[in-house]
Amino acid sequence: MRNVRKTVLTVLALALVALFSLTSSAFAGDNGMGWIGEHDDKIITFFGLGLVILFPLVAAIGSFIQGRLERRADERKSAIFKHK
Repeated sequence: MRNVRKTVLTVLALALVALFSLTSSAFAGDNGMGWIGEHDDKIITFFGLGLVILFPLVAAIGSFIQGRLERRADERKSAIFKHK
């Protein structure tokens, strides 16, 4: 079972590396202009600010979800042991 999981994760990682290595040339067309036009300092700053806000927010939400799930698991375990 572990060998299958390890193989799947390895294949997935290699597929992502191949995908990302090919996408850089796909976005290089149109003289470096992206989907929103020319990039200036304001766009780069707001993108960086978005990342600074996004990562802690994702970590906080994930931590909240994990805490709720663990509390439910603990309640379920205590209910099982009370009846024994």
